[in-house]
Amino acid sequence: MAMTVFELKDVHFSYLGKFPALAGIDITVEEGRNIAVIGANGSGKSTLLHLLNALIFADKGSCKFFGRELNEGLFREEDFSKAFRRAVGLVFQNPDVQLFCPTVREEIMFGPLHLGFDPKTILPMFDSITKVFGIEGLVDRMPHQLSIGEKRKVAMASVLISGPDILLLDEPTSGLDPKTSRDLIDLLKKHHESGKTTITATHDLHIIEEIADIIYVFDKNKTIIRYGDPHELLCDIKFLEENNLMHSHSHRHDGETHVHRHDHLMHDHAHS
Repeated sequence: MAMTVFELKDVHFSYLGKFPALAGIDITVEEGRNIAVIGANGSGKSTLLHLLNALIFADKGSCKFFGRELNEGLFREEDFSKAFRRAVGLVFQNPDVQLFCPTVREEIMFGPLHLGFDPKTILPMFDSITKVFGIEGLVDRMPHQLSIGEKRKVAMASVLISGPDILLLDEPTSGLDPKTSRDLIDLLKKHHESGKTTITATHDLHIIEEIADIIYVFDKNKTIIRYGDPHELLCDIKFLEENNLMHSHSHRHDGETHVHRHDHLMHDHAHS
């Protein structure tokens, strides 16, 4: 039977105690699952990932990691803190939040060095991950000199190099060219095949069926309105339109009216 990685029960969180971001969230994440989280902007997706990464803690309700309640006191235990940071990796929506080292090389190697990996193993890991993302030629550059797409690749490489068992991704394909997006999806598939867990908040409805076996939908009330099989849910056009995840527009051509549907999320990349 699969172990439960995260168990959230009636989780609430507000910024500054007055701006609600999560309202009564119930989620159980089993080991080895691939989960996608979708919802209109401001519905709480990014906040959920920050909570799972223990950057913030619930105001009310329970958030457990392998049965242990995540709170500030637990992270004062050095052994737990290091084990958690080694197991759980978060790629932020905005790479500028994540990148702080003087060079790309130092940025990517910071994680494994900080987490206590054997220095002899880090160089082969570095060579492998920079090759995957095609950034071998950027390693001596300063991160702030890079394009948004290049920054995103570096941010992902800096998390994936350590091989976390639980990967949290916030808009992973945003700003990536089609080939790099394809390479990333293939990488996530390998991550899944090795029995690891992935939770992805995404605007890109096109990739969900490839990267997720269950999907959670947040609504404007900062709660989960529906969850289930990705194919079944994504085929429910009426539901997607009602929840601002897709919209239709019509135009006339050769005297006929044509209706086109777009997933709304693809055109809107603000923070949530």
